[in-house]
Amino acid sequence: MRAPLGAGLAADGKRVVTLIPGDGIGPEISRSVQQIFAAEGVPIAWESVDVTPILKDGKTAIPEEAMHSVNRNKVALKGPLETPIGKGHVSLNLTLRRTFDLYANVRPCKSIVGYKTPFENVDTVLIRENTEGEYSGIEHEVVGGVVQSIKLITEEACRRVTTYAFDYARSIGRPRVTVVHKATVQKLADGLFLSVAQDVAKQYPDIALDDALLDRICLQVVQDPTQFSDTVMVMPNLYGDILSDLGAGLIGGLGLTPSGNIGKKASIFESVHGTAPDIAGKDLANPTALLLSAVMMLRHLKLNAHADNIERAVLATIASGAARTGDLGGKATNTQFTQAVIDNLKQ
Repeated sequence: MRAPLGAGLAADGKRVVTLIPGDGIGPEISRSVQQIFAAEGVPIAWESVDVTPILKDGKTAIPEEAMHSVNRNKVALKGPLETPIGKGHVSLNLTLRRTFDLYANVRPCKSIVGYKTPFENVDTVLIRENTEGEYSGIEHEVVGGVVQSIKLITEEACRRVTTYAFDYARSIGRPRVTVVHKATVQKLADGLFLSVAQDVAKQYPDIALDDALLDRICLQVVQDPTQFSDTVMVMPNLYGDILSDLGAGLIGGLGLTPSGNIGKKASIFESVHGTAPDIAGKDLANPTALLLSAVMMLRHLKLNAHADNIERAVLATIASGAARTGDLGGKATNTQFTQAVIDNLKQ
């Protein structure tokens, strides 16, 4: 059901949020979020839009209706998207980041009590520069068999994402920011990222700054992730893409990890797992990642009490083991998991 349009507010005073259900299992897990929000009484009205890509002047673009919705509401929740193959479209996720200038990707990874993984007490926070680096799309064939891909790093992008990392560390009470880089090899590109972070750090005397090489961080994270529980890690685009998935693996996979894409004009919260077409429509999907992303969204909107209660209910459902979906070793359907979370809201 479409919400009445306005400047982010519905006629009944609820906050309007754009909903991008996505592909594959996306509509199912989006429906779970809507049902749980309704049961919790969250004052949000959903405005559902379709982002099936169009080609505009030879480039992948978001449909106008979806563009207007996100620009108007400033906040969106997005299920997984499948980029059409062989139709001239680039990644839809990348297109969304570029379209709305979502410069900071926030990826927390926290162990779920009661769900056993090789590591316990994982509590990492990673912030990835989301707009440039190796993902700038600047590449060409020099001669046959020789391709050049350009890594773009700008001072402006470095400054805004490292500033966000310091602000985020302060907001969640972490005393340290760690810059992850390869300035030993990428002396100019990563060197700029590191030097800008060092300059930004001067404005945050209460937050310590350190830095580490990407390869060393990867080694240390899989040896003992708990050593990063007091810091916010910030890094260029490609490194963040790799390290965020590594972190997800420590706590059980992408099906358990939330994600937020932050911009000055809009922010989009999303599940970062795939569309799982093999189980789409079979009521087998696990909505946890999208639910926890929705919790991040609620905190972004300062609806903290609702966020806390939904997060508690989701984690309690997984911890109990009674209604786990197949990816978590259980036999519950999406419907059963969703109902269990709703039941736990009342406890």
